[in-house]
Amino acid sequence: MSELAYNPTELMIINAARLLRDQDVVFVGVGIPNLACNLAMRTHAPNLQMIYEAGVIGAQPSRLPLSIGDPSLVTGSLAVCSMYDVFTLYLQRGNVDVGFLGGAQIDQYGNINATVIGEYHNPKVRLPGSGGSMEIAAWANRCYIITPHQKRRFPARVDFHTSIGYLSGGDARKKTGVRGGGPEAVVTNLGLLQPDQTGELVLTALHPGVSFEQVQENTGWPLKQSGECTVTLPPNAEELRILREELDPQKIYI
Repeated sequence: MSELAYNPTELMIINAARLLRDQDVVFVGVGIPNLACNLAMRTHAPNLQMIYEAGVIGAQPSRLPLSIGDPSLVTGSLAVCSMYDVFTLYLQRGNVDVGFLGGAQIDQYGNINATVIGEYHNPKVRLPGSGGSMEIAAWANRCYIITPHQKRRFPARVDFHTSIGYLSGGDARKKTGVRGGGPEAVVTNLGLLQPDQTGELVLTALHPGVSFEQVQENTGWPLKQSGECTVTLPPNAEELRILREELDPQKIYI
């Protein structure tokens, strides 16, 4: 593989990392979101702070953690508290800038399903469920969703509402009383989707070499394209080096 060749997972991680800002407080899990946060810290956001569901504040893992309870998360952290404290004193109070989310289905209005595929009482597939994602989607100041772009993952309506996006659009989210800002971007291997003023996800950026037709073929509703739709910058050599050599040298996720 040449230095600037990259695979779809690396592309998603790098573009998610670019969305993060210096001094962001990020509620993060393991896997792809974890890699995106650590990449951002090593490039443009050195003062980013990571919070893990297990109760670790300001984590600085020396190696890739295998779970949210991995002891490596505690070393060098600012504080360790209970899971209850993380959700009440940090998340619900508005102290979490970013929540990273994923799911089996993401619909036209950014709602997430991680519970069942099919009818709830007689599902085709029973999925892991919410974990903390329901609360993160409701209370984080902004959310980013990361997922491969496949038609089965992007139906017009999710089979089950696990985590709130913009519900049916308009002011539906606001009427629920949740304080969090909702999903600001969905990062996929084809491009970026972002909500318009009604909360509907529209295509705002394509990755290099990807066409609108490719994205539409993998989306379950008539997709709108922003009039200012851009093309993302390809991963650079330093981003790929950090990802491959420092963050995931065993290629567990990439």
